Formats: sequence, structure tokens, C-alpha cells
Amino acid sequence: MAPITYLSFVVVVVVLPVTVLSVALAVTRRFHPAQLSGTALLAGVALVYTIPWDGQLIRVGVWTYGSTLVGRLGVVPYEELLFIVTQSILTGLWTALVDRPDGSGAVTRRQRALGVLAGGVVGIAGLTALSFPSGTYLGAILVWAAPVFGLQWAFGWPILVHRRRTVGLALAVPTASLWAVDRLAIGLGLWTFSPTHTTGIALLGLPLEEALFFLVTNAFLVQGLVLLGWVVEREAIPTVAEVVDRTVDRAK
Repeated sequence: MAPITYLSFVVVVVVLPVTVLSVALAVTRRFHPAQLSGTALLAGVALVYTIPWDGQLIRVGVWTYGSTLVGRLGVVPYEELLFIVTQSILTGLWTALVDRPDGSGAVTRRQRALGVLAGGVVGIAGLTALSFPSGTYLGAILVWAAPVFGLQWAFGWPILVHRRRTVGLALAVPTASLWAVDRLAIGLGLWTFSPTHTTGIALLGLPLEEALFFLVTNAFLVQGLVLLGWVVEREAIPTVAEVVDRTVDRAK
């Protein structure tokens, strides 16, 4: 039997669920337009932000791939790029399905400062892990996540706490699903992790670092969309017409 390819794996376990969610949203119409545009935006940002980080870890040898790749952009497989985009869309669509944007609540300057501080703590934890060879992957995740978390938490961590049930549901389902997908991929030999650059801690065969990676990346997406919905519902983002009107008024 021919080995399953990385491309066919992504199509079956990620692209097909994205299709199902797209149909569900179209049928139920349970979404806010800003959530869909936000999902597209975050997918693009995720791709740009992840490629350099992903490429560096591949060069260091944190993980390697099987022999079923279509090709690479530098050192990053094309399939990996597809995975990044489709994961973003999957989590974004699921969040749109379960989240009803709410503009209530406010954030004080002190709370914003605490959000920045919390992001800094994540970064310090990552730098500490990076001081050990076995903490390379774990530390890289935390250092990479710290600026995004710091920005999101500074912008509105009290809003995320207020919407914790929605955030929890939006985060739990795609994260648990991707944990199962990742464990399956490891079992199929689609990618293998270096014992030198990882802690060796695993739950049911899923490395701690991989579990953290999908939790962190989905948190980026869920928090981003919930906060976007909050801003839109507060009417804090002006429409194009409003921007034009303000510009004309100032020019008078």
C-alpha cells in the first residue's frame, strides 16, 4: 500500500471539515460579516507570521517530514502552508458559528498594562526554556506567542474573561480535533520530532509541544475574532462613508 501523502492528509482532515463548516454557516446564517472578513485577515496574518518561525525550527532540526511532500517554499513544505491557512479558516468558521459578537464592557489603562505584563511573562518563560536544548521547541512556541498574546490581552483581556464560555467553546473543539489529527499524523510518520530539541513529555503519544502549539495558535484566532466582534459591536470601527465625511468636515 502506498503511504498516505501529507497533501491528501490535509485535504481529508482539515479541508473537508472546513467545507462542512462553510455549508453549516451558509445554511444557518449564524455569522456576523465581520467574522468572515476577520477570518480571512487572520489566515493571511497567520501565514506571514508563522512561515519564518516554522522555517527556522525546520532548519534547526526540531522536526523532519516524511518523503511524501509535493514541494517546498524554502524549507517549508507547500502542504504546511495549506495546513496553516486551513487551520485558521477552520477555527475561524467554528468561532463564527458559536460566537455572537457582544459590544458590552470596557478596558481600563491599568488592565491594558496588565495584559502587556502577562504577555511579557509568557516571553520570559519561553526564553528560560530556550536556555536548555530540550526546551528549544517549547521555548520557541512561547517566545513566538508572547507578542501576540501581549497585544491581544492589552487590547481586551477583560472582554475575553467576560466572554469566557464562548471563548472556551470556540477554543476547545478545534483544538481537541487538531490534537487528534496531529497524533494521527505522527503515527503515520508524516512528521517526526527530534528528541534533542523536545522535552519528551507526551500524552497518549502527542508531544507536549504539539499540544501547546495548537492551543496557542487557536487562541490567537479565537481571541482575535472575539475581540474584533467586540470592537465592531461597539461601532468603534468607522465605515468608509464615515471616514469620508470626517475627512470632508476637517477640510472645510
